[in-house]
Amino acid sequence: MLLSIIILTKDEAANLPICLSSLQPLGADIYIVDSGSTDETIDIARQYGCKVYKHAFENYAKQLNWALTNLPIQTSWVMRLDADERVTPELSSELQQKLSNTPQEISGYQVKRRVFFMGRWIKHGGYYPTWLLRIWRTGSGTCEQRWMDEHMVLSQGKIANLKNDIIDENQKGLTFWTNKHNHYADREIQDMLGVLLDSDDPLIHNQQRSQAQQRRWVKNNLYSRSPLFLRAFIYFLLRYTVGLGFLDGMEGLVFHFLQGFWYRFLVDAKLYEQRQQERKHSPNPIKPSSLASGRSL
Repeated sequence: MLLSIIILTKDEAANLPICLSSLQPLGADIYIVDSGSTDETIDIARQYGCKVYKHAFENYAKQLNWALTNLPIQTSWVMRLDADERVTPELSSELQQKLSNTPQEISGYQVKRRVFFMGRWIKHGGYYPTWLLRIWRTGSGTCEQRWMDEHMVLSQGKIANLKNDIIDENQKGLTFWTNKHNHYADREIQDMLGVLLDSDDPLIHNQQRSQAQQRRWVKNNLYSRSPLFLRAFIYFLLRYTVGLGFLDGMEGLVFHFLQGFWYRFLVDAKLYEQRQQERKHSPNPIKPSSLASGRSL
């Protein structure tokens, strides 16, 4: 057994069977870290032979780092997977071939995430391929401490790319999706007013070069310095036209508009509201130039 997989859950009964079914060919140790599910999540996990742990949730980064520190992982490699994601059969085969033959200088693998929305693969608008560091040697990876847009960071070694994909397809519907992104906006504001005011960004300063680093740099140095609200319009137009998002059809229109404009506009609206409150109640209001955005584009 070479691989352990960590999945954080809360009320994921709609997604978890698909996720766990895709992992069966790997024969991996699967750890479920649950933060208070009230549906059948725990029962489903146990039916698939997962090792279930419970821990109170504060944010994704702290929950994952708690798992990395406290779970009795005995394998050489660890993988992070979300409950609404699944491994393609091709990636499963690739992992079985690669992990046992990885050169010592390689400490982590990136995979491409293939997002499905309303049943359609979102291929355009800069959304595919999105490369994510999801597999690393045990003890070599930690999750950067952020409220939003958290990424794994390696303490040593190089990053290599795998050929095949993970699939991200949430089964809970559009109402859940919009509620989730409203919550994301609240978390992003916390990053803007906290973590990102620290110049020591562990992802940016990490020696391993990645797509996530490039996107973080663009977000912190270009997008966040653009005018509130206008930047959401510009980003959506670039993504939908120059990025060819219109080729994703009607489902793509809904996705790119909601994720690329509505969500970004909502973050700016919440930021504007926060700024207004600070001006009313604080003798030293937050300056507009100090407000950076906290989620990858």
